[in-house]
Amino acid sequence: MNESLSRLPKVPADRLTKPFMRFLRIEAMAGAVLLLSTLVALTLANSSWSSSFLALWDIHAGINLGGLEISRSLKHWINDGLMTLFFFVIALELKRELVLGELRDPRAALLPVAAAIGGMVVPVSVFLLIVGGGPGASGWGTVMSTDTAFVIGCLAVLGSRIPESLRLFLLSLAIFDDVGAILVVAVGYGGALNWLALGAAGAGLVAVAAIARLGVRSIPVYFAMGGVIWLAFDASGIHATLTGVILGLMTPARSWVSDRRLHAILDRVVAYPPGDHWSNDTAARDDLNKAGIATREALSPIERLEIALHPWVAFGILPLFALANAGVPMIAAKFDPTLTTAIFAAFVAGKPVGVILFSFLAVKSRLVIRPSELSWGLLAAGGLLTGIGFTMALFIAELAFDSALLNSVKLGVMVASVISAAAGFLALIWLTSSRRQ
Repeated sequence: MNESLSRLPKVPADRLTKPFMRFLRIEAMAGAVLLLSTLVALTLANSSWSSSFLALWDIHAGINLGGLEISRSLKHWINDGLMTLFFFVIALELKRELVLGELRDPRAALLPVAAAIGGMVVPVSVFLLIVGGGPGASGWGTVMSTDTAFVIGCLAVLGSRIPESLRLFLLSLAIFDDVGAILVVAVGYGGALNWLALGAAGAGLVAVAAIARLGVRSIPVYFAMGGVIWLAFDASGIHATLTGVILGLMTPARSWVSDRRLHAILDRVVAYPPGDHWSNDTAARDDLNKAGIATREALSPIERLEIALHPWVAFGILPLFALANAGVPMIAAKFDPTLTTAIFAAFVAGKPVGVILFSFLAVKSRLVIRPSELSWGLLAAGGLLTGIGFTMALFIAELAFDSALLNSVKLGVMVASVISAAAGFLALIWLTSSRRQ
């Protein structure tokens, strides 16, 4: 009996859903690793090794080429350099969903967009209402984003009880949040503009688009050009992590070699009878080389880069970021209660209210489509989870606040994340349990 006949036939949608599910699985596992890294950072920051642990991230490292010196602390290399790859992967996933995934329908995409806008506007308003013109008011961007890994990790614990529409909604919302937050970072928390460096960065982006048009498909070439563009943005006064977002959105979402062409090329190779056909300068070896290129290029650049980079980002860069940024010495630190309260209220109350309110208005205006299985109860419970703002909140806090206020902000972020995770998790358990009954 033919084994292939015992399986369901493949459909084109498999090529769209499988990358999405792989992304969710990695994010779910990454949430657990990120939590462990946070607990390690908090433990070490409040132990007898606290001074050595916190001083580790202030060690400077860099290169000196002639008169050009590029030097930063380890924390800055992580936050400004490695996190660029995090934003690159986020932008890749966003473009894949918009071009090939569920969000290619504009009315479906607008629901998480509206929710993300509400999840940025309302928390910022709550934060500014509490802080007023006091210390730290300029750090309003801290309360804008949702932590993708922790949110997906919470949903993963609930497994099949959660509909895929809610997972897609929250993942898309978190990605739109992150892109919006990094745009705010680039514009609001950069330095004085250096127009020459900004022009060089723009020229680099034009060059990337030009060589893509010419058919250059070597990923190392693009990464080298990305490094040059990163240095130009870094010198321009705009935050260099914007490089990752722009290059991610510029990455082609469609494969260069179609399925029909791939099969035709592979058929030529398979047609050769057994024997030594691949040595010397022969037509057979040329066909074999074409087959190698075709099998690689049958996957779109977005898929290949996500497969290659996402595990490194999820299990390497994000845990390292947590170790460098989540350490708060609870005993020795002085806290500003007003600022901590503002951060807490913005995430725990402002985030879900903004998400639910703007989603409701968008649906009532008939501008968007709400999936039938995504009930208002599930959407509201998922909205509670958006108060988990860990990674991006700490990232922006490092840029927006001076050292005297930073521990107060970190405390508010972490407590708000714990409360939001618990509230959303319990609400989803209650909703799904009552639905089953």
